[in-house]
Amino acid sequence: MLTAFHRFAIIASWLGVSVQEGLSFLLLVILLALFCVRYTRSPWRKLPPGPRGLPILGNITQLNDKRWLTSRECKATYGDIVYLNVLGRPIIILNSQKAAADLLGRRARIYSDRPRFIVASEILTGGMEVSFLQYGVLWRRMRRAAHEGLHKSAAKVFNNIQMTEAVLLASGILDSPEQWEKHMRRFTASMIMTAVYDTPAIHSLEDESVRRINDHVMRVAQSTLPGSHWVELLPWMKHIPSKFAKWKRTAEEWFRHDSEMFESLVESVRTNLAKGIDRPSLSATLLKNQSRSGLDERELAWLASTMYGAGAETTTGSMYWWMLAMIAFPETQRRAQAELDTVVGRGRIPSFSDLSSLPYLRAMVKEVLRWRSVLPVGIPHCSLEDDWYEGMFIPKGTMCLVNVGSCNHDTAIYGDDATLFNPSRHLNPDGSLAPSPPDTQDEGHVVYGFGKRICVGRHVANDTMFIAFAIVLWAMKLVPVKDEYGMDIPVDVNGYLDEGMLHLPLPFLCKIVPRFPEAIAILNEERGLRDF
Repeated sequence: MLTAFHRFAIIASWLGVSVQEGLSFLLLVILLALFCVRYTRSPWRKLPPGPRGLPILGNITQLNDKRWLTSRECKATYGDIVYLNVLGRPIIILNSQKAAADLLGRRARIYSDRPRFIVASEILTGGMEVSFLQYGVLWRRMRRAAHEGLHKSAAKVFNNIQMTEAVLLASGILDSPEQWEKHMRRFTASMIMTAVYDTPAIHSLEDESVRRINDHVMRVAQSTLPGSHWVELLPWMKHIPSKFAKWKRTAEEWFRHDSEMFESLVESVRTNLAKGIDRPSLSATLLKNQSRSGLDERELAWLASTMYGAGAETTTGSMYWWMLAMIAFPETQRRAQAELDTVVGRGRIPSFSDLSSLPYLRAMVKEVLRWRSVLPVGIPHCSLEDDWYEGMFIPKGTMCLVNVGSCNHDTAIYGDDATLFNPSRHLNPDGSLAPSPPDTQDEGHVVYGFGKRICVGRHVANDTMFIAFAIVLWAMKLVPVKDEYGMDIPVDVNGYLDEGMLHLPLPFLCKIVPRFPEAIAILNEERGLRDF
């Protein structure tokens, strides 16, 4: 009886090949068959759609082009989820509120991690910058501690600080209207410094503490930009000794320097608490809850600093966009001022006690954040495991970017005028505040993020902008500047300055005048009643 080998040998002789050649050919056929089966069953064949990339480099050109990342064409061409590959790293862009909320919110267990930022997170901030921390024990402790000091009810303790700073802001703008941008930047810096560190009101952007913290924020932001450091593409470079790597040595030195600065700011609050001086501040709350949070001195100091860095530049940028909207859409300014005249009158300034009676002003806060996001992409999430979504495969370790502009300008959610500034879209027909779209956490937009990574300081930011907008509009008119022919000089509502991670409006001209003769006197009187 012939064995299988003998049969194979006979077939090989018929074909005119040797047994070895026949075995090699058979092995090749088997390997090709296995490869075909594996290929047809591979989940990688079902990745989300996306643009074709370059060999090896992949879609690095698209990732570097932030205009492409945030464009409407991105969604129109590829849909709600777009797949990119950069040097083998999978990346998805989420172009709709539903896709972003389904993944980052409803599947937060999988999508609450952060990509690795070697310079920004591991060296420059020593693994203590909560915004960049990967999902783990330290992040949970920091997040819980921050929430205790900044949740919606806790945030109300800062209302007096916000009120005081808003009075100083409006008074300063009327004193020197040509410097309104500096007044707004001073306002946010001073308010957040006081709320975080219980510092006195800051009257100049040249204040040493503000300057040093702002420098730190810019260093960290710049270190996250694509291409800023080769080590992000070649992680092995992190192990180069510091004496041979200037970039690493510099980052380590800044970490030591900044740690000392942040620890000294918190230590001043600790000293006040020991003296019985217990004014509202995030640092005071963190110190009083330190035994429960389990944070050591350095971790606590870096958590406090993160809250300043996350709020100062973004709030300032949003206020710049709001000023532009007041010039470009004057009817919204008039309606807000009519509401203020009805509810507040002209004999006193607005206060937080008026908040529930000023739905249009509250809608204006929602709308400016929806209309123009200072962070058009935001800080990316990262998937912790393989996942499937609507028939598409999302590999473990995928970086997830949210196209905030596309989400906030979705005509199916916000109407055909979604690209325009229109606070009324957040109101019911009777003028009351309407429920927000379901995936926006009652914010009316997705600027603050999703899931477990949603901005913990959003309630402070909302209150800050509300009282600033209310007092500024109560006290003054913001009107376009006219040219030599008496025509309004137009402003560019679509152009922007790309400041790294931030998008700010292009410089524009604005004329500012008191709304009524008593406005300045009432503001000055209010300043006299408050401790600056």
